[in-house]
Amino acid sequence: MPKANFDRQPMPEQEAEVRARNFEEVNLGFPEAVAIKEAERCLQCKNMPCRDGCPVGIDIGGFINLLRMGDLRGSSRIMKKYNNLPAICGRVCPQESQCEKLCVYAKKGVPVGIGRLERFIADWEISDGVELPEVAKSTGKKVAVVGSGPSGMTAAADLARYGHRVVVYEALHRAGGVLTYGIPPFRLPRLVAETELQNVQKLGVELKTDWIVGKTITVDEILAEGYDAVFLGTGAGLPQFLNIPGENLAGVYSANEFLTRINLMKAYRFPEFDTPVRIGKRIAVVGAGNVAMDSARCALRLSPEQVYIVYRRSRTEMPARVEELHHAEEEGIIFKLLTNPVQILDNGKGAVAGLECQEMELGEPDASGRRRPIPKEGTNFVLDVDTVIMAIGTTPNPLVPQTTMGLETSRHGTIVADGETGRTTKDRVWAGGDIVTGAATVIEAMGAGKRAAASINAYLRGE
Repeated sequence: MPKANFDRQPMPEQEAEVRARNFEEVNLGFPEAVAIKEAERCLQCKNMPCRDGCPVGIDIGGFINLLRMGDLRGSSRIMKKYNNLPAICGRVCPQESQCEKLCVYAKKGVPVGIGRLERFIADWEISDGVELPEVAKSTGKKVAVVGSGPSGMTAAADLARYGHRVVVYEALHRAGGVLTYGIPPFRLPRLVAETELQNVQKLGVELKTDWIVGKTITVDEILAEGYDAVFLGTGAGLPQFLNIPGENLAGVYSANEFLTRINLMKAYRFPEFDTPVRIGKRIAVVGAGNVAMDSARCALRLSPEQVYIVYRRSRTEMPARVEELHHAEEEGIIFKLLTNPVQILDNGKGAVAGLECQEMELGEPDASGRRRPIPKEGTNFVLDVDTVIMAIGTTPNPLVPQTTMGLETSRHGTIVADGETGRTTKDRVWAGGDIVTGAATVIEAMGAGKRAAASINAYLRGE
């Protein structure tokens, strides 16, 4: 057995002053020797507690064991049994709060870099040649998947592997959902995402882009066309706002629009492309999750003078991944904490002239478990900005629920579905991911897609 090395291997990355001016990937990945050295830290625990933290149940000890033995192909095969999008997950999943959190080393030190090893194996397979998983004999059954994001493509891949014919309906002109329009290339390179999505299609999955389910076609019409089941994985793409004065001014973006222009429409290459994003010299991003960090770091790369993160709580309560916070600070993002926007000022021509804010202090924990922000009287001030990006969360788009009879929704607009199977209140319709839970992580959406696919398969086989 390899001798354990207790020093976690650092991730090579671009220098902050260099990467802050380009959209190339920040983390550069492990060389093989470093990956094996990190894998040797794994204790190969018999009860494998790390696996309990993985929403798709990857045999973590198994793939790491073969990796440290130098059997990269075998390691990849184990990974692909559970995860259809490992190169994506290895980059964007919050491993530190899931699998790595339960690593034995995490109790007294630094856990094994499970996500970094997942990324290494996935990238190695892409470069060495992807080995597609086995597809079962055709069942003659046909399933429609609505939405090509993480939950939809995971469900589609598993259903195809079960032997069913799968057709994915995507509203945009490119597949991937949030993987394509929401996550910047410096965190998830386009080639990586496109390669893994194409691998799903190679399993026999048919993709129909520019189909807006609820307008172009309804769920009931899909079922009437002879589909045996439908999976809804439409995500939560409707942006939220603060409802403060000035949010309709020119120069105010939702994070959804801003990131879609950057990621899907390549606005950062303007004027080469026809979909520019126009920002000023000083930018405020309201919010402190991963989407806020992505927005701020994208804005920084468009060469303004200053970019601020404005957040009403303290750093302790910030929901973004620690790595993203660290990278944002290294790159020069300015954090205005315990600060709450109260209105966006008008320059007299219908555009942003500043962001009026109020200082906050923290009280007792609220329903979220975080300390409640309380306004401090007489502390209003104006932040000198000319662009404001709202990144305070999203809710499900109501289009599909509103056009589908018999589909129950919650008071928050999410679709009501069984947590284990994804079954909805409508016959032959399943749902999973953010459309059910509200905005969550990529891997959680993938886990929901896998569970729903297994349930659909059992239903179609009469089990």
